[in-house]
Amino acid sequence: MNLTTARSPFSVSSLNNGDDRKFSLGGCSSYDTDSVASRSTGVFSGYDTLDTPPSYDFYANTEVFGRVKKSRPSLFQLHSNHQDDPSPPPLYEETSVDKQGLDEDEPTEPPPEPARFGWAQGVMIRCMLNIWGVILYLRLPWITAQAGIGLTWVIILVSSSITGITGLSTSAIATNGKVKGGGTYFLISRSLGPELGGSIGLIFAFANAVAVAMHTVGFAETVQALMQETEVSMVDRLNDIRIIGVITVTCLLAISMAGMEWESKAQVLFFFVIMISFASYIVGTIIPATPVKQAKGFFSYRADIFAENFVPGWRGPEGSFFGMFSIFFPSATGILAGANISGDLKDPNVAIPRGTMLAIFWTTMSYLIISATIGSCVLRDASGDVNDTLSSLSGECLGLGCSYGWNFSECITNKTCPHGLSNNYQTMSMVSAVAPLITAGIFGATLSSALACLVSAPKVFQCLCKDNLYPGIGFFGKGYGKNNEPLRSYLLAYVIAICFILIAELNTIAPIISNFFLCSYALINFSCFHASITNSPGWRPTFRFYSKWLSLLGAVVSVIIMFLLTWWAALIAIGIVIFLLGYVLYKKPEVNWGSSMQASSYNMALSQCVGLNQVEDHIKNYRPQCLVLTGPPCIRPSLVDFISTFTKNQSLMICANITAGGPSPGAVDSAKSSAHISWLNKRRIKAFYHNVVADDLRVGVRMLLQSAGLGRMKPNVLVMGFKKNWRKAQPSDVENYVGILHDAFDLQYGVCVLRMKEGLDMSRTMQAHVNLGFETSTEQGLDTRTSTTTTPATIDTSLDPEVLMTMSQPTSVFQTRQGKKTIDVYWLSDDGGLTLLLPYLLTRKKRWGRCKVRVFVGGEAQHIDEQKQELKTLIGRLRLGFQDIQVLPDINGKPQSEHIKRFEDLIAPYRVSTVQKDGQEADETTKEFSWMVSDEEFESFKAKSLRQIRLNEVIQDYSRDAALIIVTMPVGRRGACPSPLYMAWLEIVSRDLRPPVLLVRGNQENVLTLYCQ
Repeated sequence: MNLTTARSPFSVSSLNNGDDRKFSLGGCSSYDTDSVASRSTGVFSGYDTLDTPPSYDFYANTEVFGRVKKSRPSLFQLHSNHQDDPSPPPLYEETSVDKQGLDEDEPTEPPPEPARFGWAQGVMIRCMLNIWGVILYLRLPWITAQAGIGLTWVIILVSSSITGITGLSTSAIATNGKVKGGGTYFLISRSLGPELGGSIGLIFAFANAVAVAMHTVGFAETVQALMQETEVSMVDRLNDIRIIGVITVTCLLAISMAGMEWESKAQVLFFFVIMISFASYIVGTIIPATPVKQAKGFFSYRADIFAENFVPGWRGPEGSFFGMFSIFFPSATGILAGANISGDLKDPNVAIPRGTMLAIFWTTMSYLIISATIGSCVLRDASGDVNDTLSSLSGECLGLGCSYGWNFSECITNKTCPHGLSNNYQTMSMVSAVAPLITAGIFGATLSSALACLVSAPKVFQCLCKDNLYPGIGFFGKGYGKNNEPLRSYLLAYVIAICFILIAELNTIAPIISNFFLCSYALINFSCFHASITNSPGWRPTFRFYSKWLSLLGAVVSVIIMFLLTWWAALIAIGIVIFLLGYVLYKKPEVNWGSSMQASSYNMALSQCVGLNQVEDHIKNYRPQCLVLTGPPCIRPSLVDFISTFTKNQSLMICANITAGGPSPGAVDSAKSSAHISWLNKRRIKAFYHNVVADDLRVGVRMLLQSAGLGRMKPNVLVMGFKKNWRKAQPSDVENYVGILHDAFDLQYGVCVLRMKEGLDMSRTMQAHVNLGFETSTEQGLDTRTSTTTTPATIDTSLDPEVLMTMSQPTSVFQTRQGKKTIDVYWLSDDGGLTLLLPYLLTRKKRWGRCKVRVFVGGEAQHIDEQKQELKTLIGRLRLGFQDIQVLPDINGKPQSEHIKRFEDLIAPYRVSTVQKDGQEADETTKEFSWMVSDEEFESFKAKSLRQIRLNEVIQDYSRDAALIIVTMPVGRRGACPSPLYMAWLEIVSRDLRPPVLLVRGNQENVLTLYCQ
């Protein structure tokens, strides 16, 4: 077979051989293959095709400067035949590669690339510096003295286990897609959704701002201690710490606002300083102790010192395991420092897992080593006086120092020892080979941690501000420079840090942030567990070394530890999370991040729907599940509001629309439009929206009647508006309208038709497009196939659903309280009880709660009392609570002659003689009007017609001031009752009535029961 001769209608022929390849497709406009296909695939294989090979551009949201983003051809472009449509849409967007055609305002050079960091400098070093904070130098020796080496190791390992599990969860979340800026907040919010993500984002940003104060106070304590040694003081100890702290955090702010490059260089410098200080400390533990160091309790490595310091030695009000844990744990919370600058990393998916886990490992090892070495070399208590030797002092000797020739009994007895692990926070400086290097290490650790937190808090808060989840914070989200630096957020974090620096007590600040960090860790772990347990196909992390059950354990342990540390602080933290969560749930921000909560909701809904199939329907659980033919819901707000009144939070409501015509991109896009759902949500209507594309209205409704719903969650009542203009519509549309009612009855649906004096269709008022198949006010004929051409010029058919949604909607009568009015029910034929059930459901709602239900039934004059009592007994046993029952003996009387004349005039245009309609004399022209009412048909249904006329007279007498009139809808036999006659019945029953009229007919099966089983 010669493939060159069997070319498809979409064959591609080259127009030029230059770099700017243009192709023409079967008479369509030319297009540029760069917009759809890879430039490297210059030759088509085997046959001409529009299909394109896989490309990164098809899945990415960003564009590369200087290169046109490729786009995948749509299914319509691949599937449609342009010869079937004389004016198809362009197959591809034309793109120009001519540089001379570029807009003068567009930049000709790429924007400057912001600084990006790898896993070592961007994550590992940053996390290690943040973990090696003030606690390492100033509190770890003291914690070792309090808890002993054994329990200190337990504290370190428990803390590292929590942070390690959290690190694994963070790595899994961070590798499940491309990570942008926002760090912890971004990870949680995009995983669990904006509700929990927003609340934890605020808390985590605040906790980091407080952590700036904690590390700065640690630095200030060290400086103040040096000043005290040289007997220098500005005011007093506390105020000196405050002054030094404020000056320090101001300098850190200047470094942060200078940009991430300067901040990163400063972090590397701090890292090398800390490494040198560690080396000085290790060398100091090996060097033999001098008499001065021995007087301060240092004796190098001693087995008996290790044995004594291995067990706890609790002292003071903080002397407990959880007291020490609460002080130490913040030093392990720096594991998210790298993730918090995720927007500044070269490859966050690689950098965050590798850098975070290595940082946790190395810092845990350093804590264990320092705790073991300091506990093996230094006593808990020492006087620091070189004269306190055994030879110079007499009397009883207390403590382990006696074994080494030192007597610290006096200060031990009086509890006044200034040195030793339990008394001196600067023990590591004393042990170090070069004491100033430890001081430099303290400076480096505290300042680097403070700097990391001062960068993390604004970065997280900026992302939160840009999402607009909370009011009044958007001001702080503005970025500046090529790195999009959040300068305003920096200033906010600076103010918060200064407020806590003024406390000037490290042990007071540390427990405050412990609960906030634990809360963050709990939610990160829960995010990983929840994303895993939902089995969402979108959960595909490239980091595989995690366990959903381990993540759940980490979340539970984090919450337990919160309460064990400080129960009241835990309650406050959880209370803040719940408050912020409730606010976001109430506001319902318009964001969609594909969170695991959405996946979980789907799983739960699917499970419940499948579970319903296992139980047979029961009359006691019957609910009117309504398929409402609204067209676009915003066109008929009154119909939507009324049905929502008794279905909200109680039963199913589906707003249905039929787009007439064959499948096309425009029709499919209209059917998929989310604007109608947004309109329903904005109006607080709890309903579904279903749009189908069909050849005509009736075919579309048939599709909906048979396919709408899911399992037991299927409609059982069809609701539609009354066709006011039926006399002006084309006969085929009247046939379709009545045919829809017949189709509903054939499929065992109940039917409700709502009529309001002012009409339901608001399209003319809104000057918007209307689906003419339901209702219109036009004088022209109705044809759903040509609805655009038959729409009057006053209606703008160009408005799309998004425009319709933004237009102001008038309030309907069903949105207001009805007051002490009546709901009049004309229960003239037993339809299974639907006519009684609907008013009962209405009165359970606040808007209709004060209305009184009156039930009218037909009867005989001589048996009024018996019939009334019988009906009261029935309604009482049905437990509906209706007390006002009225029997109408004259319901079957003859109507007034003028009303009969009006009905005959109404039906006159549709009358035709029987001979003309069915006889042999009927020619082909008159047979086209077979839908008209013959004389025989008119006479055969005369009694039923007179009954409808009389019913309207009775309603006029009894229900002029009712809030709502509910009437049993007459049923016309299919094939026997002509459509115009049936429409005349509906017209005459509900004519000239001020209150809304609801015509109801059940499916003749019980929806009410007398029994309890």
